[in-house]
This record gives sequence, C-alpha cells and structure tokens, in this order.
Amino acid sequence: MKNYLNFFKNKTVLITGGTGSLGQALTKYLLKTDLKSIRILSRNENKQITMQSEINDERIRFLIGDVRDLSRLERAVENVDIVFHAAALKHVPVIEYNPFEAIKTNVIGSQNIIDACLNENVDRAICVGTDKAVSPLNTYGATKLLMEKLFTTASNYLDKDKHKTKCVSLRYGNVLGSSGSVIPKFIQQIKANEKITITDPDMTRFSITMDEALDFILDSTMSGKGSEVFVPKLRAYKIDDVKVALQELISNTGEEKIPVRQGEKFHETLINTDEMRTALESESKYMILQREISDQEINEQYPGFRRITLTKPYSSNTVEKIPINELKDILSKSSLL
Repeated sequence: MKNYLNFFKNKTVLITGGTGSLGQALTKYLLKTDLKSIRILSRNENKQITMQSEINDERIRFLIGDVRDLSRLERAVENVDIVFHAAALKHVPVIEYNPFEAIKTNVIGSQNIIDACLNENVDRAICVGTDKAVSPLNTYGATKLLMEKLFTTASNYLDKDKHKTKCVSLRYGNVLGSSGSVIPKFIQQIKANEKITITDPDMTRFSITMDEALDFILDSTMSGKGSEVFVPKLRAYKIDDVKVALQELISNTGEEKIPVRQGEKFHETLINTDEMRTALESESKYMILQREISDQEINEQYPGFRRITLTKPYSSNTVEKIPINELKDILSKSSLL
C-alpha cells in the first residue's frame, strides 16, 4: 500500500457517491489502512444497504444525502479530514436528454462540496474527473470541466489564515469495466447470444484498471498542494480489439454496426494543446498547473516533476495501444467475465 498507511492513520474520510463502483473500491482500499472512519454519502438507500451487507466494518457510516443539498453536506463533513468527491450524473445519452439535471449535480453539487469543505475547514477535497472534460463535446464533459474549474480556482477566494482546504482535481478515462462502459455491454450481449453493437472499429479509449485508478487517486491526494489537475500516464485500446478479445474469450456472436451516440467522440483527450504549456510530468503521471512556474519553483514545490515532454496532445489515438493478447489477459483476470 506504498506509504498510504501513515498518511491515512486516524483520518476521517467522506466519499460522495460512495456506493458507486469507484466509491466501493476506494472504501475497501482505505479500510486496509488505520484510518479512523469512512462516511459514505449517497442518495440510494438500497445501494447503501447492499454495500453495508457486503462490507462489514464498524468504521463505516452511511449517510443518505445529495450533493445538491449544501446544509446536508455541511453536516456530513463535520470533523472530516479528506473528502473524495465521486458523486455525479455520468451517462452521456441521459445527460444529453436532461442537461440541467447534470448541471445541478455535477456543477452546483461540486460548488456545494467546496463551500462545505471551506466552512468546516476540511484539509483536502479531491474531485474525480474524466477525459470527457477536455475540449468537451457533450454536456457531461462540459459539466465535469466546470467541476474542475471550480476546484482549481477555489483557492482564489480563500482566506489563508482562516481556511486550509486544498482542492485537487483528478482526470482519467473510464475505469476498465465500470458501469455504463463498453466492456460490460459487450459481455452482456455475447452472453445473451446477441451481436455486439459497435460504432466504429477504430474508435479508441484510454484504459485504466480499478487498482491503477486507486493508486493514482491516493498518490495524488498525498502530493497535491491545491489547484492542480493530476492525470495518469495511460495506454489505450481500440474498440475493435476489445471486441475481438471478448469474442475469443467467450464466443463469437458477430457484430452489428450502429451510429455513434450523440455527444460521443471517436478519440478521447486527457491533455490538450493549450494545457501543455503549464503541464509537468513525473514517471507515472502528468500535472496541469494554473500558471507557468519557474524551474526553481518546480524543484521547490514539486520534487520529482519536470517540464512536460509531450509534443502533441495526450490523446487515446496517439498513445501506445494494448495488444489483443494482453487485453485478453487483463479481462481474464478481472471479475467481469
């Protein structure tokens, strides 16, 4: 667990959207440390009951609540050290049909998190973002971009003598096999003996496993000083390669071409051209700052980071692709099949 054990010792953590796939995985991971308690805030009581029966630990407290409700958030973050903000509306077609509902949760809800953390002097607030926030095409991406902007600029109105909250943003692609993503859908179709519905075989997506995402989240939580956007160094996969890997592992049921969904990109980007100017990198990740800083500032504030070596945008169609045989190995070792 690297050096997470000492960092989280005796800490109280709140996870918004804590009954989701990321929230549950993060909860299990953190319970391996000597933290004091974890508070799970979510709207779905049934998911809370299910999670409580699956993860039996007296350090967990379940709170019904919505990030749209500031007063509820202020009660939830009392005496909390770290907030992981993972609550969001995230399904692209649903949000395209209900855009303002996404604004209420993803934008206003995120500002409520910041306000509650500032009011209660939470030490760190970490928001979990997405590659769709970069040069957004759909409403979901636009709302997550605004979430990032709120977190990265929160320090602008901090009274440093009164508030200590460090607000940090994380940005990465879909976790391999997360709810609503393409792999579980393909698996479901194959097992139902249906044809796989595929938009374009050359479409690409960044790939990150849940364990990789958890390491990235916790490492960035410890190293963030406030206002940064952290981005992991990832490989990508072609949609057609995922299809082939699953058909070889399970069954070849054929495929059916369907139109690209509204708001869907052919390739995703994690750092665009304009962001490259203020980006730094370490061995495992990139960091986007809000302004350019000197070499001396880099050495003093961010040891282990250097100026970025990218010469073009960090996109899923330009990075190294995962071979089909390796995809098969990753999928075989996952719980998806």
